[in-house]
Amino acid sequence: MNPWLILSFAILMEVSGTLCLKLSQGMTRPLPVIGVVVFYLATFVLMSLSLKNLEIGTVYAIWSGAGTALVATIGIIYFGESFHWPKILGLCFIIGGVILLRQTST
Repeated sequence: MNPWLILSFAILMEVSGTLCLKLSQGMTRPLPVIGVVVFYLATFVLMSLSLKNLEIGTVYAIWSGAGTALVATIGIIYFGESFHWPKILGLCFIIGGVILLRQTST
């Protein structure tokens, strides 16, 4: 399977795990807690598979950057978190950095 596709799934699993962490209300709600464990386990399995063919620095930077941008965007849209231009500019920089890393990686 394509390592970039595997990395994309790892990012989606990490975002899902982080959303479950938010929904767990301090790890007090059992179903979201189970989601945290399952999604983060899947994240690291998928990330390790992508590392068979991709550089570790690139994988980690894209995984963390894309995950951060997605979680922050979801926080703004679905959880009503703050929406300020410096925050949006920072997210644009993260997304731009992820795109540049992808363009320079094999």
